[in-house]
Amino acid sequence: MALDLDKKLKSVKKEIESLIKKLSKITDVILKEIKPTKKKTTKKAPAKKKTAAKKKTTKKAPAKKKTAATKKVAAKKTAKKKAGTATASKTVYTTISRSKKGVDVTALMKKTGFNRNKIYNAVKALKKQGEIKSVGPGVYTKA
Repeated sequence: MALDLDKKLKSVKKEIESLIKKLSKITDVILKEIKPTKKKTTKKAPAKKKTAAKKKTTKKAPAKKKTAATKKVAAKKTAKKKAGTATASKTVYTTISRSKKGVDVTALMKKTGFNRNKIYNAVKALKKQGEIKSVGPGVYTKA
């Protein structure tokens, strides 16, 4: 009876080992099919070597000194950019300044096309600068 039990256990062990081999083959096939699709969708950074390599030191060229002429040109360019662009605060301020009674946030959203957070940020900045004042909850007029 003990011999029969040993034989059965050995046969079960062999079957389990054969099933494990089959499963490993199947998983290898699946992984091979998955890997090419992953490579197409995500790009990995090249692996860094762990060896201690000496860093190459390169000397940078000294910065060129700005002359008065180049400073004037740079100042003119920045002045042109500032004059041509309208900020959110400017847009909100002009909308509020056109109104006699005051403008609420929903009206500002409709007239400017900005979202609520952008309106609140612009109003906060304008109140801090003293450009506008609050007449009621969510209603603003020119200071």
